Amino acid sequence: MTHLHELTATEIVQAIHGGRTTAVAVAEACLLHIEAREADVQAWEYLDPGLVLEQAFALDRAGGKGPLQGVPVGLKDIIDTADMPTALGTPIHAGRRPTIDAACTALTRRAGGIIMGKTVTTEFANRFPGKSRNPHDAARTPGGSSSGSGAAVGASMVPLAVGTQTTASTIRPASFCGCVGYVPSRGDIRTFGVMEAAASFDTVGLIARSVEDINLFRNVLIGTPPAALPEVTMNEARIGFARTGFWNECDDDTKAFLEGFAQTLAADGAAVSEVTLPAALDEVQEAHRWVSSFEFVRNRTFEIDHHWERISSALRGGRIQDGMDCTFELYGESRETLRRCAALLDDVFKDYDVLLTPAVAGKRPWA
Repeated sequence: MTHLHELTATEIVQAIHGGRTTAVAVAEACLLHIEAREADVQAWEYLDPGLVLEQAFALDRAGGKGPLQGVPVGLKDIIDTADMPTALGTPIHAGRRPTIDAACTALTRRAGGIIMGKTVTTEFANRFPGKSRNPHDAARTPGGSSSGSGAAVGASMVPLAVGTQTTASTIRPASFCGCVGYVPSRGDIRTFGVMEAAASFDTVGLIARSVEDINLFRNVLIGTPPAALPEVTMNEARIGFARTGFWNECDDDTKAFLEGFAQTLAADGAAVSEVTLPAALDEVQEAHRWVSSFEFVRNRTFEIDHHWERISSALRGGRIQDGMDCTFELYGESRETLRRCAALLDDVFKDYDVLLTPAVAGKRPWA
């Protein structure tokens, strides 16, 4: 038997709309499961069961039919909430209380979603880790910087969570925790009320346990009517297997998995072919380093000037130092490199729907 906390968001909405369960029942089931697993997983930075149930009771009394009716949602602790603290992953801002909701928070509430609480993130959504652990092996990392969001969904504490991504901060924890991670084209989902790390790259990211749930949540956050995903058969898929410049950084298990997966897709009918990406794309990692660091260090001027000793040595000696060392000329050159590389990648995608690639962050795995 499937327990309420194990249901996907799509299943919860269908059950509540059909009168087979209530928002309160779902919220209570998730809270009980969180109580059972939180000591091991430590996904939550802020969780108030009373506030969760207050939202659920209000939804049931109103009797609405929202597209996220009664669905519990976790929010990364750099996303503003008017009724909960948002501490940005640092003791510098412990207890910080926004006065209004971020856009994604407000849209989730409007659709009938329940904001369960704030999930753990890394320091300023960067490198220095928070307390969260991988829900499948407490000795392993859940990935950063949306660590708590990935862990909460992976542990079936909530069916949906919101993260953010400046480099791989949604897709990495989603992958590590056995979830589906989705990052939209930049600008599709508004970032108002979300801490800016580096505006050239920042996006809101979604984590769920099914592709259908990602589609449901995406429609809510971009403001389009609910619509089912189109049916696509495997023999329609054009998949390029691109080993990229990261291939030699992969361990043997990763290489074997990717090669085996490509063979499986081909056996299932997909058109899979090897792709050699333009060598210039190998410049992306270094260009990203300078652009993201230049922007990040200017966004954190207040904390650098007034709370330097409360910033971790890893962040001070890493991204902040890079940002201080980066000249405006290097920043501009790096942005131009990224523009050229984006155009090259556009050309590659003319022939493929999907690129299967290793995702290796290299020596500086910035969040």
